[in-house]
Amino acid sequence: MPYWFMKFVNYVIAFVSTFQLIFNVHPVDKAPGEKIDTSEMSLVFADEFDGETLDTSVWGPHGRGVRRGGYWSMDLAEVRDGDLHIYTQYLEDGEFGPGWYTAGIDTRKGFMNTYGYYECRCKLPKGVGLWSAFWLMNGNVSQLTTGDATLGAEIDIYESPYYGQKAPRNRCVTSNIHYNGYELKTRYHNVGLWLLDNDPYENFNTYGMRWTEEGYTFYINGVKVGFTDYGGVSTKDEYMILSCEVDGDSAIPGFGWSGRIEDNDKSTFKADFVVDYVRVYK
Repeated sequence: MPYWFMKFVNYVIAFVSTFQLIFNVHPVDKAPGEKIDTSEMSLVFADEFDGETLDTSVWGPHGRGVRRGGYWSMDLAEVRDGDLHIYTQYLEDGEFGPGWYTAGIDTRKGFMNTYGYYECRCKLPKGVGLWSAFWLMNGNVSQLTTGDATLGAEIDIYESPYYGQKAPRNRCVTSNIHYNGYELKTRYHNVGLWLLDNDPYENFNTYGMRWTEEGYTFYINGVKVGFTDYGGVSTKDEYMILSCEVDGDSAIPGFGWSGRIEDNDKSTFKADFVVDYVRVYK
């Protein structure tokens, strides 16, 4: 799509996101209270990030080079002190030239799965103009425009674009479903915006999703916050993604639902998305 059109899309997303912040926010501490119980499930995947380097037999780049308003480079992802760190910062001498850099990694070469409970424990990156996410993807999403999500969906377990909002809305994360490609025929559903009582930028929280034949149930800190079967439930293997994004397009930073990253000081800014573990149960 041309740059002007993507810029327009970013403004539309920002408008819709602001509307949702007014009308679709659900405090986690007021959730119904149904809790996930993994005691009778089987642990089929776990990365505690306890090694000295990222396990490249499982994780690989979700992409390299131009990504939205910046670049994705594996140089911005490292395992250190028992955690995965994905940084976002401006680099004059980055892998692809001067610009804003971050990273996205996925498990497509090491782990794909259908159904189960997926959970990530993490601390969100501080900064306007960027967001982190824990999500599932199937390769069919960008290729098929059949109007049916059963052959694959993008399942955003959480996304965190609201750091620049006024308190307490800056403690919100959002869960979303996408299918049917990423152009004019795309289908999108916002499951909800969840307001955390435990500041997600200062503290670790868990973000989970139980995927069954009936639908997707979303959890924060083990407590159910939402459910959807929008578009028909995916029946295909999906892989996990951990990523940060910079608002904009064609490696040109721009305004979007997370704000404008160039409002930060290029010379000193460095956001840190810290992941303690990722686990999957059947």
